[in-house]
Amino acid sequence: MSEQQGGVTTGGPGALFAIGGAEDKLKKRMVLQEFVEAAGGSKARIVVVPTASALGPDVVDVYSALFAALGAASVVGVRPENREDADDPAFIEPLYEATGIFMTGGNQLKLSGVVTGTAFGRAVTAAHARGAAVGGTSAGASILAEHMIAFGRSGATPRQRMSQLAGGLGLVQGAIVDQHFAQRNRYGRLLSLVAQSPGLLGIGVDEDTAAVVRGTHLEVVGRGAVTIFDGSRITSNAHYASRSEAILASGVVLHVLPATATFDLKARVLLSYGAQPPAEEVASIEAAEADLRNLAKEIAAEGVSPAYYAERKRRAGRRTAKAAAPAKKAATAKKSRSSAAGQSRPEATEPLSAGAELSRPDTEPGPTPGPQPDSGTA
Repeated sequence: MSEQQGGVTTGGPGALFAIGGAEDKLKKRMVLQEFVEAAGGSKARIVVVPTASALGPDVVDVYSALFAALGAASVVGVRPENREDADDPAFIEPLYEATGIFMTGGNQLKLSGVVTGTAFGRAVTAAHARGAAVGGTSAGASILAEHMIAFGRSGATPRQRMSQLAGGLGLVQGAIVDQHFAQRNRYGRLLSLVAQSPGLLGIGVDEDTAAVVRGTHLEVVGRGAVTIFDGSRITSNAHYASRSEAILASGVVLHVLPATATFDLKARVLLSYGAQPPAEEVASIEAAEADLRNLAKEIAAEGVSPAYYAERKRRAGRRTAKAAAPAKKAATAKKSRSSAAGQSRPEATEPLSAGAELSRPDTEPGPTPGPQPDSGTA
């Protein structure tokens, strides 16, 4: 029989959502919708924790609007900025009533340094134990594991000293979670950690994708994949490779799991997988990628001034006006020549020239993420 504790029905631990970052915020919002449903749907009371983010209140406003639009009953932001805040009852109290706790992206070392080992971190763990869904995107995904990647270099080849670990919340046992996995080429750094700690599963989550953990089962949701490295039978030279030498990693079992795949984290085996999304859904997702990319870059930019985006819009407007000027000038000159030649055709219209379509204003591409430096930022 379930019981009530802190306003939440306890019936076993809640779901864990490790989201790879840049989740869809415009179209289907599949990953975020799954999180809201796991948190209680129309009864969901979600606490957003933006501690890792360098952005101001805007990041809470974005997620508050998204979760409210997806049907959550209430959304509040709680932002401990240091360990003193994280031990303050005023910051912890909202977690007692939460049915969902969502941690944003940003600097994962900051998130670990503020949350782990504090009353706030213990309250998150207690909320999960009584049934609340706990999730995070980017940095907020990494901290779910017992050991989290604090920072590291990109690259496909595992090398010594490629990354560094910090303490996590320990909600996902026996694993290390990495994010933006395929998009930022983080295969090498995750594989290097598995080579150094073969008892841990390496879990790499792509963007707009979630590894949803319920008990010992992991299910994949979203448009990307979850990559798992099982090094339980690895042969490696990690114990004596020096400096930044390449690390031997032979015998690693690789699992690449698309949406609908289910994996047993304890037995380390694939349980099931379903059909891929229908073609029309794939086409819809691809059509939305341009919009997704722009918004994802703005959220991932972490701290870029709003004035930058305003100036970018002004530049796009000037380019559009400049591009239209020659055509307008040519049309005026043609009209003048026609009048001078006595060509008056009140009922006639000029045919549309080939290629003279209405053009969409250019937009300047945002900053491309590219390989990430050793900054500690997810």
